[in-house]
Amino acid sequence: MSTVTASDGTEIFYKDWGPRDGETVVFHHGWPLSSDDWDSQLLYFLGQGFRVIAHDRRGHGRSGQPSDGHDMDTYAADVATLTDALDLRDAVHIGHSTGGGEVARYVARAKPGRVAKAVLVSSVPPVMVKKESNPEGTPIEVFDGFRASLAANRAQFYIEVAEGPFYGFNRPDAEVSQGLIDRWWALGMAGAANAHYECIKAFSETDFTEDLRQIEVPVLVMHGTDDQVVPYADAGPKSAALLPDGTLKSYEGFPHGMLSTRPEVLNPGLLAFIRS
Repeated sequence: MSTVTASDGTEIFYKDWGPRDGETVVFHHGWPLSSDDWDSQLLYFLGQGFRVIAHDRRGHGRSGQPSDGHDMDTYAADVATLTDALDLRDAVHIGHSTGGGEVARYVARAKPGRVAKAVLVSSVPPVMVKKESNPEGTPIEVFDGFRASLAANRAQFYIEVAEGPFYGFNRPDAEVSQGLIDRWWALGMAGAANAHYECIKAFSETDFTEDLRQIEVPVLVMHGTDDQVVPYADAGPKSAALLPDGTLKSYEGFPHGMLSTRPEVLNPGLLAFIRS
């Protein structure tokens, strides 16, 4: 397996496909999944001649399972270790959900010349949790419930997330895919319980407002209006407004996991932005 070693010794797994001299797209997965959640996008962009790279966040998938470092600063530092090791130049970074937060923090701090563009898909910025400065946010009690359910019975909790709000399969008119449910559960269970538990705080309480304001490259914000995990009104439009060069693309009725349920719509949209 291909890995890089983070500053604390944690091994970060990554896949690197396609021509080394091709335009590079780096994918950042959501909680509690792994780089395998990007299968559709990796194959699509590989077929378009791109070099595609995707890593497993620490504590997720095939990466190491340390006891600490499960916070956005460390996640971004791990990405910097990877991009430095591969000497990536003018790459496009695409993040989904928690991965969007990781992208925002990394891109805001990236070395000059590393990043050409970025995309935030169904992403957690600017900040998810409800607080005085974010009264429209999600109450902390919701995330406390996530932690309690994970600690009590992670396997059952992951089934319920995949069967319900993540892909919108709890909607009356939903076309349910058992394959997507099973894949979500399998990818989640491959990671470490402690990492997933701590990551809930990272994705829900980290404030990315200043990161977004500091990003100078073009950023596309893609968000479904029926996102039950990262509510549309408190995420997509707010992020786009904070970005110096941000564009919001809304998808009416699409769920949080729209990259998997509607790749025939999302993949061409991503390609159009990258080539624009």
